[in-house]
Amino acid sequence: MSVIWPAILAYLAPSFVLAGIFTPLVRWVAIRKNWVARPVQDRWHKKTTALMGGIAIFAAMAAPAFIAADFKSVYGHLFKMNSIHEPASLCAVIFLGAAFLFALGLIDDLYNIKPHSKLIGQILAAALVTFLGFRLHWFESLTLDTMSTLFWIVGITNAFNLIDNMDGLCAGVGTVTALSLAVLYQQISPQGFQMALILAGAMGGFLIYNFNPAKIFMGDCGSLVIGFSISVLSLHYGETRPVNPLASVAVPILILMVPILDTTLVTVIRMLSGRKASTGGRDHTSHRLVLMGFSEKKAVLLLYLISAISCLAAVYVSVSDTLTSPAVIIPVVLAIFLMGVYLSQLRVYPEKEFSVLRGRSFTPVLMELTYKRHLLLVMLDFILISFSYYLSYRLRFEGSEFSFYFEVFLKSLPLVIGCKLLVFFIIGIYRGLWSFISTNDVITYVRASIISTITVIVAITFIFRFKDFSKGVFIIDWILTTGLLLGVRGSFRMFLEIQKRRSLSGDFVVIYGAGAAGELLLREILNNNRLNVNPVGFIDDDVFKTGRKIQGYPILGTFEDLDQIIEKQKVNGIIISFNKKDKRHKKAHTCAGSFCQKHKLYLKIFKIKIESIESIDL
Repeated sequence: MSVIWPAILAYLAPSFVLAGIFTPLVRWVAIRKNWVARPVQDRWHKKTTALMGGIAIFAAMAAPAFIAADFKSVYGHLFKMNSIHEPASLCAVIFLGAAFLFALGLIDDLYNIKPHSKLIGQILAAALVTFLGFRLHWFESLTLDTMSTLFWIVGITNAFNLIDNMDGLCAGVGTVTALSLAVLYQQISPQGFQMALILAGAMGGFLIYNFNPAKIFMGDCGSLVIGFSISVLSLHYGETRPVNPLASVAVPILILMVPILDTTLVTVIRMLSGRKASTGGRDHTSHRLVLMGFSEKKAVLLLYLISAISCLAAVYVSVSDTLTSPAVIIPVVLAIFLMGVYLSQLRVYPEKEFSVLRGRSFTPVLMELTYKRHLLLVMLDFILISFSYYLSYRLRFEGSEFSFYFEVFLKSLPLVIGCKLLVFFIIGIYRGLWSFISTNDVITYVRASIISTITVIVAITFIFRFKDFSKGVFIIDWILTTGLLLGVRGSFRMFLEIQKRRSLSGDFVVIYGAGAAGELLLREILNNNRLNVNPVGFIDDDVFKTGRKIQGYPILGTFEDLDQIIEKQKVNGIIISFNKKDKRHKKAHTCAGSFCQKHKLYLKIFKIKIESIESIDL
């Protein structure tokens, strides 16, 4: 702890203060020079905003980085004085690469150069990093590892460029990532620790002016600098030679999970939709969250939170052994993957998406699998089954005991996966639609989990005579498998429900009648946005229903309480959910009509009618 505060004062504070000073100065110049971003159809911002905030970010970062850099090591590499296995100074490499990309981004902001020109510049910066001795250390092959490093740097640089699509998103996620890298490097890399604090300070100072509502945008001269600097910082983790081999791959990916998610989601959907991946659009992760009903601020803050959780997982994995790490890696990656699947289902553009899938280049079988998502479901269950079985051993055994039983786990895992997937297929859990999961589906999933566990136990007894196996493992495995099956499938239904409720718009209405017909009417409103109504709750003549809820919507009171309800809720109309066959209901219709006339509200009646084909005028 004694090292932290001096480091913050020496590295984070100066860059933070410099960014806080430079940003308003750059904004003043940008407005006078007319360096501004004006609203256009395929962009998110709605008002004219100053550009060139990247100048402030780079200036705030470059000054302390220049002081901390050792340029002699770069000179040694350039003139073959250092071994290829001895990387140059991290601060010097980031400073040089960031300066080059800052100039490239500045030219693009001023003159709008072509995407392939920017790509060439990014590859040159990445090549400089690899030439100066930095690699991911993911592969034994030097060639393969070098190519992967080039791809990593260029990919992450572009990923941060892509997430610069909403006020405060790129700078905020970058700040969270840089602070996490500082925590990661505190004990293992003084250079990484220093540079991470410098970056965090520069982005944090700029974020004061960039958070919603933004007074200035960073532009490419800022996002390219941030993306490049963080990409090099993250791959530096491999240079520290972590004891846990799995961590060398998992930690950089977890640290940068939000930019990776957004880039993957946007690229895949644009390609499947027949759109150019390099063109701008309003189909990013942040835009889809707003489409769900989140405000811009809440969407950005949610992505901050996801980034923070993923970064905490990375820090935990960095200090864990190889056998423990999957217990954290798999749930985090799976949750973020499912989030991507949820968000990909939102319709962003008016035309049909995934048009490429209807092309002739796909076989009918592949089209069928892709369209019905059966392939995705099987792959997902493959992961869930494997993770449940692994976690069962992890929970049942500890320390050296787990090391012994890990061999038993590996030996039996293929059998467990095969048996369970076969039982799942035979029982029919892939026939239902997750968006309409019901009680019958829940019973089917539970039955499939029970039968598959029994099948596994029988198979293991027959093949291995149950030697070295634990009964407790299979009990835990059944509980976890059942919970994950229900949780993952139920999450799709929950996501759709949340999306429907948050995206409701139109007139505020009260539903009169909190019975079966009222519940049916509510379902119709949630599933049919063409009705253009937004229910605030129910009223019902049964006073004992007051205070209860139907699908989360409150029963606000009785008809006598309607005066107070419409005044408080600003209601535009009433929808009656029952018919007027008997005298009591007919009277309620009459009273509701008089009330609406008096208060200038509209009155509608919900009806369902099934007609025979002969009665329809064809």
